[in-house]
Amino acid sequence: MKAALVIMAAGMGSRYGGNKQVDGVGPNGEILMEYSIYDAIRAGFTKVVFIIKPEMVDMMKNLCGDRVARRKTRDGENVEVCYAFQDFSSVPDFYQIPADRVKPFGTTHAVLCARDVIREPFCVINADDYYGVDAFRIVYEELGRLAETGEATMVGYLLKNTVSINGTVSRGVCQTENGNLTGVKETLKIQLFPDGSIADVADGRVDLDPDTVVSMNFWGFTPGIFKEMEAYFEDFLRNRAGTNIKAECLLPNMVGELVDEGRLTVSVLHSADRWFGMTYHEDRQNVADELKKLHDNGTYPKSLRD
Repeated sequence: MKAALVIMAAGMGSRYGGNKQVDGVGPNGEILMEYSIYDAIRAGFTKVVFIIKPEMVDMMKNLCGDRVARRKTRDGENVEVCYAFQDFSSVPDFYQIPADRVKPFGTTHAVLCARDVIREPFCVINADDYYGVDAFRIVYEELGRLAETGEATMVGYLLKNTVSINGTVSRGVCQTENGNLTGVKETLKIQLFPDGSIADVADGRVDLDPDTVVSMNFWGFTPGIFKEMEAYFEDFLRNRAGTNIKAECLLPNMVGELVDEGRLTVSVLHSADRWFGMTYHEDRQNVADELKKLHDNGTYPKSLRD
């Protein structure tokens, strides 16, 4: 089965204090997305789509894109590599972009920017997260089922395994029933406290169950989702964005609304692997240590670049 790995890499990494997507944190200078690409290809994925800013294309090709294009799929063919650009050129003409806006319009807009190069079932991930070997295996298998049903899927992680001791994080807090998603709320300011408790502190303090399932933007879709994405994004621009220069159209919110309206069924997969990522620069050393352990125990070869 042909399937695409779509990597959202146009973010600025403002809280990280630099461009974390291209920080060589692996033992041989590997960047985090190289692990996702390696895991996806060995799981069966046949295409990699990088969603980037236009000025990043040469950098991305040199970092890993050209090397990925020389990799072989499980069937012995070359991995297909595509680049999609997230910028304001894809914003509908009816919307007047605020003069001071610099930031892109979020993750729903990002995936829409890749619409022209995706014809197969696909999964969407962040560039700056480590999802684990098992996560790509189970999502690839589920995408085979989705190709027949037109439904969607997500890989869920436990909240307690996704927070940072170095500051607040944003997560899609999920509700599930009988293996399916019943609701998701993008929660933008989740804090881990010294006593181990976790709370949403955006407006006061609302304690959260550490074992709550959260979305880490690891979604699986079929190309039919683009029609819904386009409608949702246009509604966002018409009725929600206004002149807010930081307003974002986020995938968890879109999926949550479609689920609420009964227009999308989303299966929730649970990976046996542990997620980790770099929200803050202080997270870097822990990620580097974890990756080295995975190389040392044989999960990955000595170098991903050989």
